[in-house]
Amino acid sequence: MGSLDSYLPILVLFVLGFLFAALSIIASKLLAPQRPTAAKEAPYECGIVPTYELPQRFPVRFYLVAMIFVIFDIEVIFLFPWAVVFGGLGTFGLVEIIIFSVAVFFSFTYLLANGALDWGPLKNLKPVSSEAVRTTQSTVRRIGSSSEAA
Repeated sequence: MGSLDSYLPILVLFVLGFLFAALSIIASKLLAPQRPTAAKEAPYECGIVPTYELPQRFPVRFYLVAMIFVIFDIEVIFLFPWAVVFGGLGTFGLVEIIIFSVAVFFSFTYLLANGALDWGPLKNLKPVSSEAVRTTQSTVRRIGSSSEAA
C-alpha cells in the first residue's frame, strides 16, 4: 500500500478540480440573470454588427491558421528544452532536432502550397489614376457613403 500512498494527492487534486468545475457551472446557471436580448444572442465578430445572415458557413481557413499556430507553438515547446540541454545531447540531439525541424518545415510548405493562407478570392482592383488625391476626408466620405453599402 506504500506505493499507492504517493498517488493520493494526485487523486485528491483531480477530485477537487472536477468539483470546482462542476460547482462553477452549476452556480453560474443558478445565479446568473436570465435576460436574453437580441444583442446578447447575436454572434460577435470583432465588433462588426451583422446586418444580414451569412449565406455560407464560417470558412475553415480560420481554423487552419489556428492549427498552424498550434504546430509552431509545439515546435517552440520542443526547441526550448533542447536548447537548454544541447551540450549533453551531442550529435544525436542535433540530428533529431534537424529531423523534427525539417518535418515541421515541409508540413508548413505543404500547407502554403495548398493555399492554407490564401484569404478568399482575389480582388479586381481598379488602377488608381495619378491625378486622384486621397485625403482623410475623401476616404471617409467614400467608405461611409450609403450607395456602396447596398
